[in-house]
Amino acid sequence: MILRSFFLLLALGSPLLAENWPQWRGPRLDGTSRDSGFPISAEGQVTWKAELPGSGHASPIVWQDRIFIVSAVAETEQRVLLCLDRATGKTLWQSNVVKAPIESIHRLNSQASSTPATDGERVFTAFLDNTETDATRLANSGRVIGKGEVPKGTVVISAHDFSGKPIWQVRPGLFSSKHGFCSSPVVFEDKVIVNCDHDGDGYIVALAKTDGKELWRIERPNHTRSYCVPLIRDIGGRTQMVLSGTMCVTSYDPRTGKLLWIIDGPTEQFVASLVFSDQTGLLYMTGGFPEHHLLAIKPDGSGNVTNTHIAWRTNKGVSYVPSPIVEGGHFLIVSDSGIGHCFDAKNGDILWEERLREHHASLASAEGRVYFINDTGTLRTVKPGKAYQALAESELGEKVFASPALSEGQIFIRGDKSLICLGKRSAQTAAR
Repeated sequence: MILRSFFLLLALGSPLLAENWPQWRGPRLDGTSRDSGFPISAEGQVTWKAELPGSGHASPIVWQDRIFIVSAVAETEQRVLLCLDRATGKTLWQSNVVKAPIESIHRLNSQASSTPATDGERVFTAFLDNTETDATRLANSGRVIGKGEVPKGTVVISAHDFSGKPIWQVRPGLFSSKHGFCSSPVVFEDKVIVNCDHDGDGYIVALAKTDGKELWRIERPNHTRSYCVPLIRDIGGRTQMVLSGTMCVTSYDPRTGKLLWIIDGPTEQFVASLVFSDQTGLLYMTGGFPEHHLLAIKPDGSGNVTNTHIAWRTNKGVSYVPSPIVEGGHFLIVSDSGIGHCFDAKNGDILWEERLREHHASLASAEGRVYFINDTGTLRTVKPGKAYQALAESELGEKVFASPALSEGQIFIRGDKSLICLGKRSAQTAAR
């Protein structure tokens, strides 16, 4: 029981302990790390660089001495889960998760874009299997598949132990999007939660961590593709699971799947996750396609709050794919085309904008600094403030579409060929 409590504190990111990076955007699902000792540049800070098989845009996750990452190997049609040694980058094991024909994707997507998650005992992954089954044959039968559209495939959620052994695998439903699949699982209490908005009967499902049994299911409105990973936080005196997607912004109770509040629109499709500011008490949403909106949302509503709970709104600086970040009183964001903005998080005033070239990796922060990594592999470390202040700019030597992971003074970045470790593991945190 004591050991389990210790692991739980690590996963939740207690400020008294070093932090793991156990899932998409870290322990708080918002791109922030409370650890210290991180490098601000790649120059002279590459501890190791490990070549990865296949391809993928999923981020690495970190649990103590292990790093987990997924990849798609086109030659064998395998989707794989890898475990690497944190100290050396050596592959400790590789487990085949799904074998299926390689699905069609958007040119900026991959067949391994869903970041895995871990609870310290198991590693959870999500992939798409487009092998024809009785269920997909029935769903696709008589359906006119338009130009550029794709038949329905099957979502596959799996759990492996820390030795790479499969524990369970379930197929919670169908999925169809011409852009491909990208639904990162998140861990909450005894559940693994996966958002499956798609061009069809979209759903969010909660599965038991131990055996994959379905605990609740949300039937999503509007039947439109989106790819948002939910943000789960204690906000306004209650635990909320908030996400944008399928033509709305919604908050649910993650324990039951019950709807708490909804905002209509403001656009059709979304990718970036929401973030929350303890300082302002506001949620921040960015999206998307075809219209561009950035909203600051008061999270204490109930029912439809479209006309009552938007604190401020702008159409400037909006991103579609990269998720933004809150650092102190600042809200920072970068558009897919590469225009970075820093807003006053309270009132939405633009403090600065800067051209940073095309971006798809989400922002991360630590020690009051924000990390931007553009598609060509330029790492910029920025100090938020009234004017743009770059602390360092360096090159990683590879294209980068995956978001970084930060833990104990080290930054782990997935390039198009390699996993790159920057910095030394902080003795201050490693010894705790």
